[in-house]
Amino acid sequence: MLQIDERKPVPQFALFELGFRPFFTLAGLYGVIAMLLWMLLFLFAAQIPTATLVPMDWHAHEMIFGYAMAVVAGFLLTAVSNWTGVPTWKGWRLALLVSLWVVARVALLLPIENALLLAAVADLLFGIGLIVGVSLPVLRVKMWKQAGILVKLVLMFVANLLFYAGALDYMELSTHIGLYLGIYMILALLFMMMRRVLPFFIERGAGDGFKPRNRKWLDISSIVLFALWVLADLFMNSRELLAGFSLLLFVLHLVRLRDWHTPAIWKAPLLWSLYTAYIALAIAFLLKALSAWSLLSPSLALHAFAVGGIGVMTLGMMSRVTLGYTGRDIFTPPRGVVIVFILLLLGFLFRVVMPIVAARDYMLWIGVSQVLWMASFAGFSIIYLPQLVRARIDGRPG
Repeated sequence: MLQIDERKPVPQFALFELGFRPFFTLAGLYGVIAMLLWMLLFLFAAQIPTATLVPMDWHAHEMIFGYAMAVVAGFLLTAVSNWTGVPTWKGWRLALLVSLWVVARVALLLPIENALLLAAVADLLFGIGLIVGVSLPVLRVKMWKQAGILVKLVLMFVANLLFYAGALDYMELSTHIGLYLGIYMILALLFMMMRRVLPFFIERGAGDGFKPRNRKWLDISSIVLFALWVLADLFMNSRELLAGFSLLLFVLHLVRLRDWHTPAIWKAPLLWSLYTAYIALAIAFLLKALSAWSLLSPSLALHAFAVGGIGVMTLGMMSRVTLGYTGRDIFTPPRGVVIVFILLLLGFLFRVVMPIVAARDYMLWIGVSQVLWMASFAGFSIIYLPQLVRARIDGRPG
């Protein structure tokens, strides 16, 4: 018998065919827009409405719950479909989720009464929608090993709820807790995903027969210590305890970096970008210990996590996922992507290292870092936006 497979034609405009497409598009563009607005607010004291939020709180919230959550949403709505074999939202459902994210970002910049309340409603509905969109495929196939991801998404929602409760004067001091819990849950997600995928990426992409080593005791101890570290930073008034946990995490992640290292990493941009981001995260724990002892500004550790860790790692993951899920070769990324990574790594150095070396020019270093961040994300958007919008080059759906 001759069986003919009649496939439905794949639409050439594919922006809402899979979760990574709209959310990575928005993350790249918002990486430029949000940083430009922050530069105008911080360096030039521009009068930009931020829905009654203190500009510093707006900046922190939008980099966590705006930019980073867009990357998380795009990655999970794509990866969960691959893990479970169950399609995640696309079409109008995905467009509705994207619209809630956009409304929240825009509302925070509207010079109208109740703009903050509008942003809160849209943002929290987005969080609920993301939890539902990721949970349904997992629950359908009863893949309970993904429960850790679902728990972190719920905690991200709680963090955002705490932020808005404080910003709207419903809860005292919850804004600070919401912001820090938010960034720490982003870190927890990144550490979980890197433990799952980076050794595989290295083994497959290095091409030298190297097999990264994973230690069970390190996996368990790093998770437990990170949870204790979060509790110590948010709820315990003990500098010594926070510094001790930070130093232990610094050492544990150095061991993991050594176990995963092979010189061949440095020949592949989509490997060394993720690896250097992991190095930045390890350094951030060391800086956190030093700041707990009042030897450095806490802002340096925070931006080591944010720029060198979250920024570089998410940019590397977006680049890799976009290539792979649009039918392109992940081993031969576009040439310009190397420049994109280098610009952001330089932004990390100017934001974190230069203020230590030459503190007198602190404001200059911040400005240079902001420009490098914007240039990096503009470059990412120029390279990958056509791929994100158009159909896969192999004709497959997705």
